[in-house]
Amino acid sequence: MTPDQIAWQTQSVLLGYPDTWTDDLSLLRRAASTLDTAVGRPLLGFLDDASRVGASALAADYVATFDQRKKCCLYLTYYAHGDTRKRGMALLALKQRYAAAGLSLRDDELPDHLAVALEYAATVDPADGRDLLIAHRAGLELLRLALREAKSAWAGVLTSVCATLPPLRGDESTAVARLAAQGPPEEQVGVYR
Repeated sequence: MTPDQIAWQTQSVLLGYPDTWTDDLSLLRRAASTLDTAVGRPLLGFLDDASRVGASALAADYVATFDQRKKCCLYLTYYAHGDTRKRGMALLALKQRYAAAGLSLRDDELPDHLAVALEYAATVDPADGRDLLIAHRAGLELLRLALREAKSAWAGVLTSVCATLPPLRGDESTAVARLAAQGPPEEQVGVYR
């Protein structure tokens, strides 16, 4: 595995619900310690926090952070499409993209969950996975900023994800600012102005 694949695999695990990985902290720490400083240090900081607070507090924080705050949504297409019909089409296209590469998802998995996208990039198609993450770069940056603003321990994981990607360009910075100001798109069908 390349360093990016190791990073994406580690990040994917850490963005899953904590009951699936809290027994593997030492393994995750070993993986994070092999990475470049910009990618590995934020993961190690998160793992230190996770070790300190324990599994049940971490699980409660996960729910409070990702399930109860729209700004901290782990579903990539939400940032680009909100809860609109276009999001449904984007989900279908993503599921077909994964299937074409040989990845089949469980029925209860949405293809745009960041942990799923990172897993795809780490283990199925690193080049296409990187392209997928870059295509959602503005949303990832907005999520990173929202987690940092909320003083969430998960901000370190998103900082690490963003460190594996090229820096934001001018048009991406504009997209982040627009998303931050306006939020995701809303369905306009049947709405008269």
